[in-house]
Amino acid sequence: MKILRLRLAGFGPYKDEQLVDFERFDSDGIFLISGKTGAGKSSILDAICFALYNQVPRFDGSELKLRSDHCEAGDPTFVELDFSVNQSRYRLRRSPAYERPKKNQVGVTTAAPTAVLQVLDDADGSDSGGWRGIAAKPGAVGHELDTILPLKVDQFLQVILLAQNRFQRFLLAKTEERRAVLRTLFNTGRFEQLEAALILRRKGLDEQLATSQRDLEQDQTAAAQLLRDEGPLAAPTAGWFAAAQHDLAGQLDAATIEQARTVAELTAATDRHQSLLQTEQRQLRRSAAASALAALDSRQDDIVRERSDLQNAARAARVWPQVRARHEAASALAAAESALAAAQAQRAGDRPAEIAGAGAGAAGRSRSDVASPETLGQLQLVIDGLLGRLGALEDALADELALPGLDNEIAELLIEQLEGTRALDAARAQADALPEQIEAITAEYSAAQLAAARQPDTMIALDRATLTLEAAQTVTRLGSVLLTAQQAELTASGDNADAAAHYESVLARRFSGFAAELATRLVTGDACAVCGSTAHPQPALGHDDPVTTHDLNTARSTVTDRQGQLLVAQNAVQSVDLRLAEARALTSGRDAATITAEHDAATAAHRLADRATATLPDLHARLAQLQSTMTRAATSVDQLRGQRDQASTAHAFKVSQREAIFGRLAAQRGEFDSVRGQAAHLHDELTQARTLATALSVVDECGAAEDAAQSRLAAQLAEEAFTDEAAALAARLDQPEIERRTSALRVHDDGLAAARATLAQPDLADLPTEPVDVVPAAAAAAAASTARDAALTWQSSLVDRAGILSAIVRRVGSLFAASAQLHEMQQQVRQLADVVHGDEPNTKRMRLENYVLAAQLEEIVAAANIRLRTMTSGRYTLEHDDSLAFGGARSGLGLAIRDEYTGRARPTHSLSGGETFLASLALALGLAEVVTGQAGGVTLDTLFVDEGFGSLDGETLETAMSTLDSLRAGGRTIGLISHVDSMKEQIPATLRIVVTDRGFSEIEGGDAMG
Repeated sequence: MKILRLRLAGFGPYKDEQLVDFERFDSDGIFLISGKTGAGKSSILDAICFALYNQVPRFDGSELKLRSDHCEAGDPTFVELDFSVNQSRYRLRRSPAYERPKKNQVGVTTAAPTAVLQVLDDADGSDSGGWRGIAAKPGAVGHELDTILPLKVDQFLQVILLAQNRFQRFLLAKTEERRAVLRTLFNTGRFEQLEAALILRRKGLDEQLATSQRDLEQDQTAAAQLLRDEGPLAAPTAGWFAAAQHDLAGQLDAATIEQARTVAELTAATDRHQSLLQTEQRQLRRSAAASALAALDSRQDDIVRERSDLQNAARAARVWPQVRARHEAASALAAAESALAAAQAQRAGDRPAEIAGAGAGAAGRSRSDVASPETLGQLQLVIDGLLGRLGALEDALADELALPGLDNEIAELLIEQLEGTRALDAARAQADALPEQIEAITAEYSAAQLAAARQPDTMIALDRATLTLEAAQTVTRLGSVLLTAQQAELTASGDNADAAAHYESVLARRFSGFAAELATRLVTGDACAVCGSTAHPQPALGHDDPVTTHDLNTARSTVTDRQGQLLVAQNAVQSVDLRLAEARALTSGRDAATITAEHDAATAAHRLADRATATLPDLHARLAQLQSTMTRAATSVDQLRGQRDQASTAHAFKVSQREAIFGRLAAQRGEFDSVRGQAAHLHDELTQARTLATALSVVDECGAAEDAAQSRLAAQLAEEAFTDEAAALAARLDQPEIERRTSALRVHDDGLAAARATLAQPDLADLPTEPVDVVPAAAAAAAASTARDAALTWQSSLVDRAGILSAIVRRVGSLFAASAQLHEMQQQVRQLADVVHGDEPNTKRMRLENYVLAAQLEEIVAAANIRLRTMTSGRYTLEHDDSLAFGGARSGLGLAIRDEYTGRARPTHSLSGGETFLASLALALGLAEVVTGQAGGVTLDTLFVDEGFGSLDGETLETAMSTLDSLRAGGRTIGLISHVDSMKEQIPATLRIVVTDRGFSEIEGGDAMG
């Protein structure tokens, strides 16, 4: 990491922009930052730390107030730092929060902090490349810097920027504080992760061993349950599980033998029982067949009669279709004659009762008796005449049907005509009212335009009035400020006069004391340095409190300070007086009340112009809308007038059309109320004529059909040997009855055949006469089955238990084998975890990461001692202390100082101020060297040392400078801050901080700009 370039403004004592190019010191290697006390030397380091970490070392625990007190309201405050990390060049610009005037110049507000981080895309690091933004907000910049920067702020202040009061912290730090720095520098966090992983692995192995033991105990409990052993259990061992398995195997062998014996007994008992059951079944079959045959033989006469009835029913079934056809033909003829009588009665105008009587009478007469008085030919002539008259009425019917629709159209057209007239009147009224509205809006728009045109003038007037009002307020405020400054000037003037008088008094006393001072040096017999006399009869007497050179210098310094304070007070009075005169010039002598009234009037005028400007778009839109509405109204009036005229024309046409149709219908109605009534009457006559003609035809057809059916019935009766229709009907059976009787005969025949076949079977020939007894054999078979089931259940249970126990034994064998390996691994991991964690047997109580860091610290101490021996002429060397800390705390990163004068090591806190500086400097340089040389470590190419050289004597300072000068060969750049004058002669590369006459500081020698 290397600091390349710093640019700042409005920061600390620096008001104007300053630029420091640290790269120009690369060839020198060492440069000096010098200046008076309070000039701002350390502020350069503050700016670097603020840019990188948004912190300043000197403001720890206090409010971060970084903006220069010399800044005016519009002056910027920022720090811009260029630095490089791992061959990448970054530019970081940051500004703190500070108070600035509000935009309306009334009061102040807090400007938010800003931060911008960029990276240079050009790999060679020249400014010819382009800067690419990475982050542009303080939070985002901080997040990116956490990734980019290799050090935290405290670590940065201990190894790169050795600020005031922090120089010796790494030397005097406690073990944990030093560990945090070294851990980040050497990236040893992985060793802590390894330590945590080992501890976690140890805990996991402990848990696995405990789980394995629990599994063994659970398996032992399960095995004991399989053995039905309820006694106390010993510790689970492989021998215990083998004995349990052998015991259960013996029980299984005995149960297997018992199960085979019960199976054999059951087989024998079952065979005897089955044999008796089969004999009993054959006896039952023989008895049932004999009983069925006797019953069937007793019904033989009934069966003969049933067969005869079924044969007669079959003959009657063949006659039945002709009987049914003759009845259907007779019914159809009667219906046709009844319909004919009804048609004749309706055509003749008879009442329904008379028609019914005529029909009833006709039913008892022959077809010649019910003949119609009109023949079919005559009826056809009547039908043709009626059809002709109906055809002539079709056009009149169409006109009559269209007449209601035409009336509706006439009514609708009349409504449309009236509505059109009303809409036309409304449109004309709206069009007549629009010109007056347009004229009013036009006048209002013109007035608003005139008022809006005055807005720039009112703005200028308001700005002028605001400036004057602020000047009046400034006059009031600066009056009291001037009085305070004048009082401070008067006090400073008095103090200056008192200091001058005191200095004159001290000087006079100093001069008057010279004779007494010479008298103290006189020796009897020696010549006086003034008069040359060897006799000194009356030597001068001095004062009780003689004035020393120190007293004189103190008084002179006091006079200088008082003169400076008086000059500051006089400058303050002049500054306030000048600002007050400027403010009074702006007010032109007017009082605050007058200026306030003018400001209020300007504000009101400007607000009026603003309101007029704001209303212009609305007024313009309303005017355009009214003009557009007027154009649409004129168009609407023309359209509505055309629609109304069109409706009037259509209404007159429809009225004329209706009158013509009504005349034609009057001629066609005749004596009826409507043409429809006339047509309905003709349709009724036509229907009656057609009905009568149809009835005549049907009567003739039905009579012929009845005669044919009677002939076919007589022929069928003769063929089936029936004397008449009644005999056939008597023999007829319906189909369900036929099927029932046929089924009963079939069942009788099948039962008779089955009984005879059963009695003829060979296995029923030699059966005993008396029934056999099967109960004793069944009881013996049931008892044998119960015994077999019990033996089988016990044997099956033992087989299952033996299988489960075998699985347990196999699993237990695997557990015993795995537990041995696991226990060995657990012991190894536990011992290793204890060692890396600093527990027993680690006698140093040094953790693994501390051990690695201790090795790094030994290298740092070795590198530091090379310089420390030189700077202390071989007296002091640093020692790495890995002994146990007080109280047995963890150790490994302690430091001690060996004094070769005593040959003993002692704590670093026992060093004097100058010795502490030398040891800290050597340690910081050694740390930077080792970190840079470590592969994968952080490269520290820049080092700043703030003060500390003043505590060294001349010879030691010369040695320290030689040591720092030797670092040039390593490519580092070292910046030193010191008041020591001799360092200015030894270090030609210098940044000089000077304080200007106006109180703020500037940087010389760093390409500064201001």
